[in-house]
Amino acid sequence: MRADLPAARRLFAYSRILSRRDLSTQLWSIEDAVARGDIPGALKHYDTALRVSRTAPDLLFPVLASALADPAVRAATIKMLADRPSWSDAFISYLARSDLDPRVTVGLFAELHRIGVPVFEEARVSATNALIARGFTDAAWSYYGLIHPDADRSRSRDPRFLANPKVPSSFDWVPTSDTRIITSLQRGDRGGVFDFAVSSGTGGVMLRQMQMLPPGKYGLIGRGTGIDQSSDSRPYWSLACEDGRELGRVVMPNSADANGLFAGKFVVPLGCPVQTLALIARPSDAVEGVAGQIDQVQLGPMRR
Repeated sequence: MRADLPAARRLFAYSRILSRRDLSTQLWSIEDAVARGDIPGALKHYDTALRVSRTAPDLLFPVLASALADPAVRAATIKMLADRPSWSDAFISYLARSDLDPRVTVGLFAELHRIGVPVFEEARVSATNALIARGFTDAAWSYYGLIHPDADRSRSRDPRFLANPKVPSSFDWVPTSDTRIITSLQRGDRGGVFDFAVSSGTGGVMLRQMQMLPPGKYGLIGRGTGIDQSSDSRPYWSLACEDGRELGRVVMPNSADANGLFAGKFVVPLGCPVQTLALIARPSDAVEGVAGQIDQVQLGPMRR
């Protein structure tokens, strides 16, 4: 068999000269390069196969993705993706949706970001949320902070609702809507606003944002408009630990009171590294339900 290998290589080399589009030739060349430990050579044939064959991604994306845990393969793949081959976005999308360890995926995405190779928003968010779902919240925050260098772990983000990403990560504002709770992030006269309308007798989360606040004392400030409800049916802000422990509530005032301004305090204890700040609707007996807007809200450390 070994005596036949040089002859086989010559034949397949000749086949590649005749046509790069023969997938079988490229697959044999990949296996041969891998057997020789020639990672750049193998990836060169990956690139060729993925450029010329519509069926190659189904065969090669899973293999290439599973090999990314190898630092040498990852480095060579990053170098290849830096040239923006025609299949790069499809591979990035595959990685973001795959069952691959999200730390490997985010490691690749982070390196691409550092060398100026764009990773589209949906893939970034999917990878970030996959890290969170697997419990790798510190890694998720590190990647989020790389993409959003102004993000501060000690305070909530986007106080004026200006970011409005097409696909929000858990670290962004995430509106919740269904048939009885209708919410949206919109542009207002002075920036962005969060708009909500809740059917009579309905309660639940309308807006949330994951936090990773260090232990300490925090203050919540903001302003609402269009809210006019009895004291027991006005929406409230809740800060809760990942394990469900609620750290406190700040009930929204009616907008006619103090120009709709609200403020409150929370204490984040030890043993609560991840929290969720949420705006929650309480059921109202009013026929029209509950409606209003929030045009600013910020949770941050209190001054000592």
